[in-house]
Amino acid sequence: MRLLVISHKETWADPLSPSGFSTKGGFPFQMRSMSEIFDETLILSLLRSSSQSPGVVALTGDHLRVKTLPEPNGHDLERKFRLLFHLPRWFVTIWREVAHADAVHAPLPGDLGTIGMIVALLQKKPLFVRHCGRWGIPSSAFDRWLQRFLERIANSRNVVMATGGADHPPSKSNPEITWIFSTALTEKELEQSPIAQPWQAGLPVRLITVGSLLPGKNITALINALPLLREHFPQLSLEVIGMGRLLNELQQQTRQLGLEQVVQFSGNLPHEEVLIHLSRSHVFVFPTLYEGFPKALLEAMTCGLPIVASPVSVIPRLLGGGAGLLLGGQDASSIVVAVTDLLSNPERMAAMGQLARERAQSYTLERWRDEIGQRLINAWGKPLKQGSTESDQRVELA
Repeated sequence: MRLLVISHKETWADPLSPSGFSTKGGFPFQMRSMSEIFDETLILSLLRSSSQSPGVVALTGDHLRVKTLPEPNGHDLERKFRLLFHLPRWFVTIWREVAHADAVHAPLPGDLGTIGMIVALLQKKPLFVRHCGRWGIPSSAFDRWLQRFLERIANSRNVVMATGGADHPPSKSNPEITWIFSTALTEKELEQSPIAQPWQAGLPVRLITVGSLLPGKNITALINALPLLREHFPQLSLEVIGMGRLLNELQQQTRQLGLEQVVQFSGNLPHEEVLIHLSRSHVFVFPTLYEGFPKALLEAMTCGLPIVASPVSVIPRLLGGGAGLLLGGQDASSIVVAVTDLLSNPERMAAMGQLARERAQSYTLERWRDEIGQRLINAWGKPLKQGSTESDQRVELA
């Protein structure tokens, strides 16, 4: 089968990439993995004219190609206005590529993916939608409409999976919608990932957090907690990995609190370097206000770090049974209480880190790929790769 992936993911031209393009986040790893279960994969994404973001990864895979469309400049309302001028060209290209494809995958939310989803429905193509946002917690009026629309269209032909996890299905009204976790780590990477050394009482404490610097990540509260934590642990420091529109505001907050020598903003880093920085730390703090499936937390677990995190989304399931501590609230005082409690028992911290690493081993890209592949085979009733029967591919995916 020829799979067409239509995604708003920002893409940069990259002469060193086998496909000619690179992007960031977990997307390139997931696309490489997904390409392994299809004959051909074409990614249709948005070309960013600015210089490459730090930490980009080549888009590559098994018979994988990339085609781009121009990205509207600006943000928010300005971007939506400029989108009107791009829409005709977008629509023509998307219509043509959907017609040539055997199946369409639309990661959502995102304007390009939404248009692709609608075109696939109009052309009655096998459709796979992966909602990568916060299912059940709409971030906007559009996202609220989108989730309701997905509940209406999900059926045996239109496969809809929501990123996250819970003991109950994502949708009460449509059981066809199922959960899927998110990861960017292969089995080999999980086995070979560096392991953090357990913290010993009396030594400096290195806290770390990873994520986009946006309001929902709640880094402001974490930084506000540092002065109180340093009263008990004077050698405590924090590393913040990630970029976002709150960077300048968070740096100003750090200066106002006199923490310039305590907080390190490392920006975006290549995937391998993130794991190295995690392994050099002692505690991963994740006070997020809401979440889909936190890849960053999973990577911290992989490195054997004890976790302090908010009890939102799938996090209680990931940390339940002693793999970490759940915050009692999402303010600075709650972070102080949890981190102080954790540091009061180094032996428990070591046990938490070991359990966290063991639990992370089951969240591999191979398992992610196989769960999606099996679901698509069951839904569409035919193999995804030419030359193999449906039963053959079931065996391969297993």
